[in-house]
Amino acid sequence: MIDCFVYETLFDWEGRRRNAAAIEERMASSDFWTNPEKAQETVSELRGINSILKPLEEALHVSSDVEALAQLASEDSSIESELSSETDRLEKLVDALELASLLSGPHDASNAIVSINARDGGTDANDWAEMLMRMYSLWASKHEYSIELLDRQDDAVAGIQSAAFAIRGPWAYGYMKGEMGIHRLVRISPFNAEGKRQTSFAAVDVSPEIADDDTEIELRDEDIREDVFRASGAGGQHVNKTSSAIRMTHFPTGIVVQCQSERSQHKNRATAIKMLRSRIARLEEEKRDAEQLARYKQQPKTGFGSQIRNYFLHPDQRVKDQRTGHYVGSFQSVLDGNLDGFFDAYLRWKASGSAPAATSDE
Repeated sequence: MIDCFVYETLFDWEGRRRNAAAIEERMASSDFWTNPEKAQETVSELRGINSILKPLEEALHVSSDVEALAQLASEDSSIESELSSETDRLEKLVDALELASLLSGPHDASNAIVSINARDGGTDANDWAEMLMRMYSLWASKHEYSIELLDRQDDAVAGIQSAAFAIRGPWAYGYMKGEMGIHRLVRISPFNAEGKRQTSFAAVDVSPEIADDDTEIELRDEDIREDVFRASGAGGQHVNKTSSAIRMTHFPTGIVVQCQSERSQHKNRATAIKMLRSRIARLEEEKRDAEQLARYKQQPKTGFGSQIRNYFLHPDQRVKDQRTGHYVGSFQSVLDGNLDGFFDAYLRWKASGSAPAATSDE
């Protein structure tokens, strides 16, 4: 059975119920949608609360049913099959709640801003970067998260040089943050006339989306250089006539962000500031994690051999995470956005404080 006290305390059940009720009351007011952007943030906040509250309430209800069925089954053996079914259901709910308890970082409940950059591998790397963007978009869609493209630099031949996009939904950053690092693809190159095997790399960066009114992240005008330039890529004649794209450099951290997805320079600037806030927040989180990294004398790398995950299409199909050892034998399934197994394995691995898994992959 579920220890109600533990789960109610761990997940602050009463506190979440009060917050949900207060938000629902605000949403019922006639002027709630006066500010659509703020209203949408409130709706997202309620979804985040309910993503824990509803499964917890269901688990507590099923736990009560299982306890009652267990008493009845001791007198009537015909109830044993129903008891077994409800027990299995309860175990799955508890597993999901235990996983949710691992999402305890300061920004885990936030939306995620994901950046993908092609690295070594030429045109294959550009193609690989676009494949990764599709993979994360499909995962987000499966979970009914929204996706907003913030920036995209197409390659002249195929794929993308880089892209940045926001994934918005409950605990998006908590799940996505484990994807940060180098992703390696091995396949027969479709861009090589000789049909040779090609190894390609793409770098994924994930940051929490920080609200504009967040006071923890202070941005001073004197610390930022802003460059305006003409947008490139798809977008019609407009992109060649106006300097609407924005690039921002943050001197204290060396972080550089850019946005050219909107026709309005003002909108691109607002998005770039949000991206900058997010990157700084993630940098602060990395500092807090530095002690754990140092425990294994493991420092982040960016070159060959530093990949967090290998994706193979040749000589056989498989995908394996270098840190957790989690393995999937279907390359296409992973590329179609079935990533929950990797996310779950990463959260449990990180919580356990385990050293990186040994691997014999090429």
